Amino acid sequence: MEKSQKPLPQHLSDFLDWLDIEKGLSNKSQENYSRFLSKFIVWLEKNNLEGLKPHELSPAHIWKYRVYLSRNSKKPLKKSTQNYYLIALRSFLNYFANRDIISLPAEKIKLAKDRSERQVRFLDLEQLEKLFAAPDISKVNGLRDRAILETFFSTGMRVAELVSLNRDQVKIKPGMEELEVSIVGKGGRIRTVYFSERTLSWLRKYLKTRTDNEGALFINYRSKKDAPRRLTSRSIEKSLKKYVILSGLPLTTTPHVMRHSFSTDLLNQGVDLRILQEFLGHKSILATQIYAHVTSKKLREIHKKFHSGRNLKK
Repeated sequence: MEKSQKPLPQHLSDFLDWLDIEKGLSNKSQENYSRFLSKFIVWLEKNNLEGLKPHELSPAHIWKYRVYLSRNSKKPLKKSTQNYYLIALRSFLNYFANRDIISLPAEKIKLAKDRSERQVRFLDLEQLEKLFAAPDISKVNGLRDRAILETFFSTGMRVAELVSLNRDQVKIKPGMEELEVSIVGKGGRIRTVYFSERTLSWLRKYLKTRTDNEGALFINYRSKKDAPRRLTSRSIEKSLKKYVILSGLPLTTTPHVMRHSFSTDLLNQGVDLRILQEFLGHKSILATQIYAHVTSKKLREIHKKFHSGRNLKK
């Protein structure tokens, strides 16, 4: 490895090129990283450190920068927001390591901890089975709700995205084992969601009960006199809460917990965070980083199982 003679700020352009070419990040993601790192550059300038080279960066500098993020910003930053800046700086250091430039290891940057912040909550497969079994599928409402629960877990959609689905989007042909549907998600971003074979089977059963002309995929049955209408997000939240209580699951289970459950299951199957970002429709990988604890645990288990060194001679 070699020592770079260029100061840290002068590496920013090359770093963004690396994100584009090596990491394949979108222009928007590159903009986010640039924005988060610009705060670090400003901090260097305020402390007359703009000439600092990568190999001169020390743990003491990182500590002072963390103090700056925590206390000296114009507006107090939440711990989660501080972590966005720290994650971007970690990536900057990873770039140096990738380019064989001597610098502080990225692992030296510890993320801020906040006990008060909500952790990612999700249901494991055993809990999901209990939840799926809760609706009374002998009734049309129960059949609809089972199809909704299955759709949540299969697609990872937000509740607002799910209630926006129309029947003409979900065209299930005989013998079809899977289905891809394009949806418009948060921020107007278009992405593809995937319906599993088991989810399609429940949707088929539910749609066979539909004799109305309402275009919405999931409708609210009020009374025989009232025409069916599109379900609202609030209606789904209330139904889910009812099934959570019936199943004896944590009362904190919400539609977004179903999205977390989808994400966690994929990660447990070995899916990379970058792929998960596409599944979830996150604009930036930074938003997907909340699931990093899952990959860390998985990696730890894999390391323990396959890299114990037990085959080495003493």
